[in-house]
Amino acid sequence: MKDLTVGKESRVILYFAIPLLLGNVFQQLYQIVDSIIVGNYIGKEALGAVGASFPVIFALISLVMGITIGTTIIIAQYFGAKNMDNVKRAIDTVFIVMFFASILVTILGITFSDEIFRLIKLPEDIVPHAKKYFNIYMAGIIFLFGFNGINAILRGLGDSKTPLVFIVISNIINILLDMLFVVVFKWGIEGVAIATVIAYGLTFIAGIIYLNKYHSFIKLNIFKIKFDKPIFKKSIYIGLPTGLQQMFVAVGMIAMFRIVNDFGTDVVAAYSVAGRIDSFAILPAMNFSAALSTFVGQNLGANKPERVKRGLISTLFMSAIISVIITAIAVFYGESLMSWFTPDGNVIKIGVSYLVIVSSFYIIFSSMFVINAVFRGAGDTLVPMFITLLALWLVRIPISYYLSRDMGEIGIWWGVPMAWIFGVLCSTIYYFIGRWKRKVVVNYNE
Repeated sequence: MKDLTVGKESRVILYFAIPLLLGNVFQQLYQIVDSIIVGNYIGKEALGAVGASFPVIFALISLVMGITIGTTIIIAQYFGAKNMDNVKRAIDTVFIVMFFASILVTILGITFSDEIFRLIKLPEDIVPHAKKYFNIYMAGIIFLFGFNGINAILRGLGDSKTPLVFIVISNIINILLDMLFVVVFKWGIEGVAIATVIAYGLTFIAGIIYLNKYHSFIKLNIFKIKFDKPIFKKSIYIGLPTGLQQMFVAVGMIAMFRIVNDFGTDVVAAYSVAGRIDSFAILPAMNFSAALSTFVGQNLGANKPERVKRGLISTLFMSAIISVIITAIAVFYGESLMSWFTPDGNVIKIGVSYLVIVSSFYIIFSSMFVINAVFRGAGDTLVPMFITLLALWLVRIPISYYLSRDMGEIGIWWGVPMAWIFGVLCSTIYYFIGRWKRKVVVNYNE
């Protein structure tokens, strides 16, 4: 556990963000290796299937993940206020919610998988691969929820190092099983999904053992776990806007795939690969923002608002430097990066066009994410939700659609930075308005 209410702000945030970043680098590294294996040993149809499955999976799990984020913020604020009884109640509650939600999500996903992929008009040669991968993934979603729940709890307590260890272990297992099931056993795309489920399952069990052994005040016991209705309501209040935001973002991603799908298998495969690289490139901004959210939560819980502004300025500076470096790599080495995933020259060419356009605006994306992190750490998740949704549905999707009619797939790519510019302008204005300061969950008398 780490107390973020003392020490130099930039150093505290950086040290807390590094394990988060390394953990997500390993997680994205797994996804990249996963795509490399799929693209080189199964084919571009399977590569497109994995890419098309991601937003659908994200849409189904986003509400639950949002509630988890809400619980993390509550844990961070109660921990900052040294109210350990409520920390324990929040942890119990999140596990109960995760269990029942996983059952519901699994049933919905498997039942409607065929209809979902037909609805977005996925190319016919990709649909069989997508259904196989998606259904197996859904069957093991309980392990994904449990794994992310444990990591969220530890981060709320200020521990970002242990989740890193779990993520590294999970991804090593996943990569090794991918190679075994796909390269050696020739199980195809089913082997990729099975490897993911097994990896999450093993690390979830390891996480439960760790919590019980090293955090005596938690002591998870299935027979003594208790649901706390008031804390659940607070989790919903804070987490539901984030969950809805993520859900509508995922639906927006599906809508983007619907636009991309009109251009055929090569564009779908290129978009899937470039999206993997893009996800890797924006990790520093996302993890600095995650660290800043916990930092803001603990400091507002400890009634130290003066540290929040200094923390924001430091985080903006650090994330901007990294964004510029990543942009240079994506622009000058995009072709080499794309060639790792597929030998298909046309797919590589299309993917490079995406990287050159989108990566040029990473600094805008990082600024938007970091500013929104302040609002979330304060417990104000509603406004960031609206900003994100407006940027996606009123800017990115319409611009991508209309430009693609005249410019082809290049027009789709230009919708991305246009949405980021809109988002950062809205976030900056709301920050200076200052209403987010009145959304703190913890009563200082608690």
